[in-house]
Amino acid sequence: MIGRRAFGVFATLVLAGVLAACVTTRSSFPPPGSSPEPAGDSTAATVAQVIGALRIQSVPAVESTRPYRPAEGALLAAAPRSLVQATLPEDPDHGFIVVYAFDSPVAAQAAAQDGAGYLAAGIGGGIQNPPGTEYVLRVVGSNVVYFSWLPASSPDPRTASIATALATLGTGVQVPG
Repeated sequence: MIGRRAFGVFATLVLAGVLAACVTTRSSFPPPGSSPEPAGDSTAATVAQVIGALRIQSVPAVESTRPYRPAEGALLAAAPRSLVQATLPEDPDHGFIVVYAFDSPVAAQAAAQDGAGYLAAGIGGGIQNPPGTEYVLRVVGSNVVYFSWLPASSPDPRTASIATALATLGTGVQVPG
């Protein structure tokens, strides 16, 4: 039989261990220092196509260096990327289009399919974006173009024009849902 004192020490150690396990550190995805590099020349032609398609819809756009990270599957998260921002006067903090670079059209298609599955998953993009979010995933050569938006709460009516413009590029990958 364990004495009272020994039991008290044991219980204190167990409680300390449980509390220590509950302490969390603040982390982010991806961890600092692991963000992919800018894509540079490997996405230049696709970025030009994106900006041109938006111009046809009367939505100006520019390459952006602002920090932006959408809900994305593992293959997209690790890929070099370029960022385009459509100019939406009534919604200046949105309108981001990500262009990811891959080694081949086959790799781009696989990454787009992986991304679509992630966005549809209840434990992936399904909880990172509100219900009703619409996605545009397009494969353009060895690049993937990604845009998401929430029609029910987009303050700028031209946001839908971004999706329309991007639908003219490459081939689409449907997000199940």
